[in-house]
Amino acid sequence: MRIPFVKPNPNKEWFKRVILGKEIPSRPPLVELFLDQEVLKEIAVDYLGLEWVEYQQENKELRAKYWDTYIKVYYNLGYDFVWVDGKIPFITKCRQTEDTAEKNRGKRKWDEEGAGPITSWETYHTYPWPEKKDLDLWDCEYVAGHLPEGMGFFVFPCRGFMEVPTEILFGYENLCMLMYDEQELVKAVFERVGQIEMDFYESVVHLPNIMGFFPGDDMGFNTQTLISPEALRELVLPWHKKAAKLAHDNGLLYLLHSCGQISAIMDDLIDDVGIDGKHSFEDNIFNIIDFKKCYGDRVAALGGIDIDKIARMEVGELRMYVRNIIAQCLPMGRFALGTGNSVANYIPTENYLAMVEEGLKWKG
Repeated sequence: MRIPFVKPNPNKEWFKRVILGKEIPSRPPLVELFLDQEVLKEIAVDYLGLEWVEYQQENKELRAKYWDTYIKVYYNLGYDFVWVDGKIPFITKCRQTEDTAEKNRGKRKWDEEGAGPITSWETYHTYPWPEKKDLDLWDCEYVAGHLPEGMGFFVFPCRGFMEVPTEILFGYENLCMLMYDEQELVKAVFERVGQIEMDFYESVVHLPNIMGFFPGDDMGFNTQTLISPEALRELVLPWHKKAAKLAHDNGLLYLLHSCGQISAIMDDLIDDVGIDGKHSFEDNIFNIIDFKKCYGDRVAALGGIDIDKIARMEVGELRMYVRNIIAQCLPMGRFALGTGNSVANYIPTENYLAMVEEGLKWKG
């Protein structure tokens, strides 16, 4: 298998029309939250013959080379956009272990689910909160000015209005306790995080070639939301509504990645928050075909290729699975093809490229 499968012809306005339901396309646009760095590197070097430069925060020359390669990978794969992480510098605690993926990074980190850096009012006041002046917009500005014709980009502050307090600052177990023991502290943290992230969105909203905001904000797990729907409506959804309004007021899209079973707040997200597209689907929770039947006329369904299946299936079987999803979802419109979550480094690259190829070559 080689890339490109077709001559790249990115069209950010076409992508937007499809997502908003203004056009039912002959093939689905492609969408991903992100490709793991190991996958990006393999495609860049082994498939495209590009030089790979690791991202280095302190060196803008190397950052520029990294982004040039990053953009070329997405362009040659047939995407209409790239996704840029704002990397707001929230300090956190994490755990790590060996990365056992074939394309591994040595160590794999995950969030401290016990107690994070904020456990009391004292630690709230001593925490090194990022300020607006600390925002590093260089990546967003560089990408905005170095995209091929027709291509755009989405932005993301770092993590979402729910994820930063839950995963970075409190720790999930600690948050659950504090929601009963220190409700005002919990509210204060969510408010402060919300404003910091809005400062970021307001700082980038007018950049050229920006297509919208695409935050990742996991609010559920296999069977229900991580905190009660009522708590989400109080602490989290108002901030998403503000961000969506900012996007819409400037003619941009607001797409949301949120893992888990969040059906309890889906109507809120569509009717009150005003999301334009929902990303993250797992077949054992709510597969994308069923989601399209329930909500497909009200919001775009993004991705949908279950991570477990794309990681484990043989290529031939996977192609049939992907074709069925396209055949079921595309005729209803407001659909883009991609993984159900992201292109993790344990997904065989051959499988990932097979999924992309099925989308690009679809003829109905």
